[in-house]
Amino acid sequence: MNRAVDKWIDDHKEELIEALRANLSIASVKDTEHASEGAPFGPMIRKALDDALGRGKALGFDTVDYDGYCGAIDMAGGDEQLGVICHLDVVPEGTGWTYPPYGGEIHDGKLYARGTMDDKGPAFAALYAMKAIKECDVPLRRSVRLILGCDEESGMSCLKHYNQVAKAPTLSFSPDAEYPVVNSEKMIFRTEYEKKFDSAITLHAGTRRNVVPGEAVATVPLALSRIVPIMEAFMEGSEFACSAEAIDENNTKITMKGLAAHASEPEHGKNAMLAMLALLDKLPLEGEDAHTVNALTNALKFDCHGETLGIDSEDASGRLTLNPGVLDWDETGIHRLTFDVRAPISSKAEELEKKITEGIKETGLVQTDISWSEGYYISPDDELVKKLLDVYAARFGQRLEPLAIGGGTYARHMKNSVAFGIERPGEPGRAHMPDEYIPVNDLIEDTKTIADAIIALAGAEA
Repeated sequence: MNRAVDKWIDDHKEELIEALRANLSIASVKDTEHASEGAPFGPMIRKALDDALGRGKALGFDTVDYDGYCGAIDMAGGDEQLGVICHLDVVPEGTGWTYPPYGGEIHDGKLYARGTMDDKGPAFAALYAMKAIKECDVPLRRSVRLILGCDEESGMSCLKHYNQVAKAPTLSFSPDAEYPVVNSEKMIFRTEYEKKFDSAITLHAGTRRNVVPGEAVATVPLALSRIVPIMEAFMEGSEFACSAEAIDENNTKITMKGLAAHASEPEHGKNAMLAMLALLDKLPLEGEDAHTVNALTNALKFDCHGETLGIDSEDASGRLTLNPGVLDWDETGIHRLTFDVRAPISSKAEELEKKITEGIKETGLVQTDISWSEGYYISPDDELVKKLLDVYAARFGQRLEPLAIGGGTYARHMKNSVAFGIERPGEPGRAHMPDEYIPVNDLIEDTKTIADAIIALAGAEA
């Protein structure tokens, strides 16, 4: 720990908070419908990138814009380069917020907004860590580059573009996961299905495949009076909330509310899609609607490990998780049903595809898309891992072992890279959830910790 750096950060914490709040006010959700040259992910992500790069310039750093896919903020040092890799895009806000999702409001010492934890908070913490190091004249043997991606939440095409047009850092870390250090990430396997048929119902759930759907809305060709007794019996003792309202005397709208969560930790959420399917399965639907609802309910159940589909497995990188994330169903059938699987690194994509397709065979759904990203593993004895563990131990007073996670970070797309922070051990995940927040004191402590990591990995005595 560098006392001068810590003091500078304390003295400038209000500036950091206001800079972060300005970026949090930008709803930087991917919008390819309005993409343009220099803004491949839409105007709001472009605006967030401009804001961050502008802040970097104002703090005295050189900046680079890589065609709107990502940006970089540079601090001079030696020929070798340390990368700190963050992102400015966020998942949609969803529902269930107490405070405005882009308001950046502070209540009881907590800063609330989409992106506070994932990943604008860490990005601005890293920027001000660099500024503190620069202002305190800490000597560096490596240059430092803050890389700001713009498509982390939707496939990481930003970093793939970066790797095509720029040289990868010598080593790097991404503050987009957990402390103390993540040295292993599971495979991320995603697949989508559809089924075209004439339907009398509609069902819409979820906004992103990597988010547990917190709300599902259905319309059914049944009178409200027929639904209410069944719904009340179904909901008795349930952790979900459900309401129904008449559209007319023969049609009813049903809303199911659960709890959104990150797809890598579906056990922390309450999947409203699955609850809605289970309720619809109790209703007197007819024909192909009844068959499809029943088949989906039987295939998926309330199962976040894929046991029913026969894909459950576990190795040193952890246990498989499954998230059915988006369901779009209207009068012409099911346009999209997505699965997000976080599989142990020993898993084979071909086997996952085969078992999922076989497991939902009775539904009549056919596959329309498939993609996957292999996981990674770096030895705990690697110097990068050891130094970051030392940084964490010195700052927080705990000597912990490195982690394996289901989340996917930029570390999997860079050589010699790991994830480092910022979620504390034992904390419930707040990324992708309603009322996402970061305690202000944690934000300042994270800024100091990232500065410690930069000095440990790029400092003259490193």
